[in-house]
Formats: sequence, C-alpha cells, structure tokens
Amino acid sequence: MATTDVTASTIEQTITDNDIVLIDFWADWCGPCKSFAPVYEKASEKHTDVVFAKVDTEAEQELAAQAGITAIPTLMAFREGILVFSQAGALPGPQLEQLITQVKELDMDEVRTKVAEAQAQQQG
Repeated sequence: MATTDVTASTIEQTITDNDIVLIDFWADWCGPCKSFAPVYEKASEKHTDVVFAKVDTEAEQELAAQAGITAIPTLMAFREGILVFSQAGALPGPQLEQLITQVKELDMDEVRTKVAEAQAQQQG
C-alpha cells in the first residue's frame, strides 16, 4: 500500500476506520522531511495492513495546529483510534520498522485501561 494524503476533512475517518494509522506531518521545504519520505514510502509497501498517511503542513496549517505540530517531520501512530506515539524527527528505516512492530504488538486492552485511568485522574 502506498501512502495516502489526509486533510482536516478526512483525518478523523482515516483514524477511526483503520486499526493502525501512521501519520507523517511534513512540508515541501523541509530537508529532513524529504529524506524521510522514501523510508516512509518503503515501509508502506511492506506493511499493507497499516495506513501510512501524510499531512502537508503548508496546505493543512489548521490541522497541523490542532495536532500540536511544532516541528517537522513529526510522526504520529494511532492504534484503534488511540494516539500511541508522537515524535518529531525523521526516523531511520530500522527504527521505523521497530516502531511499527511495537504498535502492532500493543495490548490494546491495557492501553485503554491506562487511558481511562489518566482521564479519571484529570477529572478528579
């Protein structure tokens, strides 16, 4: 599967309709973004069970602001609609592979329990 562009109008559905979604926030003028693009594309071809999305922060400035993007490239990973990873900086291929493996191996019952506990603490 190749990468897919997402926008403010498609990001929520992309995240909720797929088990695992990686999102690369990038810009055309960004050197590290350009060097990360082929690594990301190659991983997308290998992991056809994962959605590899891209957000052009220049075209989608409001979306980037809502996502709290302060540096690019920034990579976010969602599993079952829950943000499980967010980090600025281009990842080398082996580290991206390691991240994908870790996201696939997550115990989502445990993640949901931790999310619920954190939300309860914030409210209490």
